[in-house]
Amino acid sequence: MEAFGRLLDVLDTLREKCPWDRKQTNESLRPNTIEETYELCDALIQNDTKNICKELGDVLLHVCFYAKIASEKEQFDMADVCHALCDKLIFRHPHVYPPQGSEASKVETAGQVIQQWELIKQKEKDGNKSVLSGVPAALPSLIKAYRIQDKVRNVGFDWEERSQVWAKVKEEISEFEAEVEQMDKDKAEAEFGDVMFSLINAARLYKINPDNALERTNQKFIRRFNYLEAHTLKQGRQLTDMTLAEMDEIWEEAKRQEAQH
Repeated sequence: MEAFGRLLDVLDTLREKCPWDRKQTNESLRPNTIEETYELCDALIQNDTKNICKELGDVLLHVCFYAKIASEKEQFDMADVCHALCDKLIFRHPHVYPPQGSEASKVETAGQVIQQWELIKQKEKDGNKSVLSGVPAALPSLIKAYRIQDKVRNVGFDWEERSQVWAKVKEEISEFEAEVEQMDKDKAEAEFGDVMFSLINAARLYKINPDNALERTNQKFIRRFNYLEAHTLKQGRQLTDMTLAEMDEIWEEAKRQEAQH
């Protein structure tokens, strides 16, 4: 609590005495907030403890900054943010905090908790009016697809057996291939979206986070391509001067190097 108070005091001072901090608004901070959030996500996927701590601080600063701006406009302050969050957490956990005069609700698994959350959120006075209204429109498409599927799963709209999803994946791939053959770009794009949506559904059903999985592949590709590029430069050559077969040979060497570690 003392450390958090120190942070708020420092922010108050900066807001008063620093020209940059003084001029910030919700609109000017928003792009930086997005960037800081992605930097935190990167540290998390790298399991970089030192940077996780650092990036959590940067994200926390933005939370406090928005509350500070609101308090200056007499809209709300950091205490209101904390109290609203606590009230919501208590309301959404009746199995831990039973309402006065009631018994705790009976939930035994994480899945049952999630189902209970969805029902509670729809009952809240300012909560989600439909199952999918709680999915932010600004989410990246891959994450949004996962959240949409997860939301509808919580109300029972899902495959009876997860293995059934593979028939849908194969169906969507076939439809995409058919549109590609017809050279209809618009229809092919629509069908490719269906392919991705079905693969994300498969990942969810098999308890794989598709965003994490894709980022692991991104990082793997970057490592291997950097190896290819560095190896080529050591030979005094440029990638543009090499044949695809030569590049493939070094690429396979990079894969073997990874396998040994």
